[in-house]
Amino acid sequence: MKISVKCYSGYRVDETPKSIRFDSSVILVNQMLDQWLGPDHRYFKFIGDDKATYLIRQDMDSLDRELTYYQQAE
Repeated sequence: MKISVKCYSGYRVDETPKSIRFDSSVILVNQMLDQWLGPDHRYFKFIGDDKATYLIRQDMDSLDRELTYYQQAE
């Protein structure tokens, strides 16, 4: 699912996500769980303000981002 992301910009542009938007929902990042760099994508796993777990993937060439995993809060 394609999403739009607002990011914190540190020493590089769009360093880490602050919030994501899909459909009409805006989810704030409450806790970053992990982030890593693959050969052609960056990944961010976090808990949102709705207590759900999200994993987003950013393509390093196009800079497009997509939601690749969602787990509803228990």
